[in-house]
Amino acid sequence: MNSDLNGARIVVTGGAGFIGSHLVDALLRDREPVSVTVVDTLINGTEDNLSQWADDPRLTLRVADIRSRRAMDEAMAGADVVFHLACLGVRHSLHAPEENHAVNAEGSLTVGLAARDAGVRLLVHVSSSEVFGTAQYAPMDERHPTWPETVYGGGKLAGEAYSRAMYRTYGLPAIVARPFNTYGPRSHHEGDSGEIIPRTIVRLLNGSAPVLYGDGEQTRDFMHVQDTAAGLISLAECADAVGETVNLGTGLEVSMRRLCEVIAAAVGRPEVTPVQLPDRPGDVRRLVVDHRRMTELTGWNPQVDFSEGIADLVDWFRACGRSPEDLMADVAATNWSGTAIPA
Repeated sequence: MNSDLNGARIVVTGGAGFIGSHLVDALLRDREPVSVTVVDTLINGTEDNLSQWADDPRLTLRVADIRSRRAMDEAMAGADVVFHLACLGVRHSLHAPEENHAVNAEGSLTVGLAARDAGVRLLVHVSSSEVFGTAQYAPMDERHPTWPETVYGGGKLAGEAYSRAMYRTYGLPAIVARPFNTYGPRSHHEGDSGEIIPRTIVRLLNGSAPVLYGDGEQTRDFMHVQDTAAGLISLAECADAVGETVNLGTGLEVSMRRLCEVIAAAVGRPEVTPVQLPDRPGDVRRLVVDHRRMTELTGWNPQVDFSEGIADLVDWFRACGRSPEDLMADVAATNWSGTAIPA
């Protein structure tokens, strides 16, 4: 299999979203593909995320739903490589479990079947550390048990299984990538897509205190989106990774309380004390990666220092063209009920 992405026709589902748009950036900036076709509903993604490539003839945006077999067949006609990132998020799954499952599980099956029938030479299925549930041992390698705690995690695990089935049953070259918690520019602070790092930055920039749920000692493995995009490309260009399921993360375990301290210092408000609220439903207690398999296969290692990445993201929010008050209007104290309580 030719593993070089130069000269390839590439499809990126969810390519107008947070991680997807950074992957598109890296493909068009660092490689020479013949074309990159983005498939996105623009529910969470935006055309603005792709604006720097608006005049690049290599980029095509198709506004379509991955659950539509016809749309997937049309998008993948003639494609060489498919990166599948389109999904609905973990908090969305708490108030809309059936829709979340339909997109994340059934949509992944549709993507896999369309890729099989189009004869693509590689499918990179982008899963999530949420398939694991909370750590039963740490650091977490690829053989760690998968006990997801939400419908989102369950749907992502089903999508993984379908991708592995495409490889084992039909011979479609496929790789499953499991990024841990990704952060960086274009990350979501709003609605049921909003996560703790951008939400906390927006709160602090607005003069409000950050929010911790439960005791604040939950931990995550935070990876900068540039490292995530680089890791996905490294996997796609590694012939030995075909058929593998591979973790991507930093191996650095950060508690939610410590995270709030790092963000508060970056904003210039180190004295602020977080507000504590009850535990969130379906919240994983502990995540930290063992990424040795990824490094063995590809030589990839994360490059962005956590504190520097947080400081850069604070600067990005300050320069985004929206006032702190305007940003804060999108943030809610709860973002999982479907009728969020304003912060």
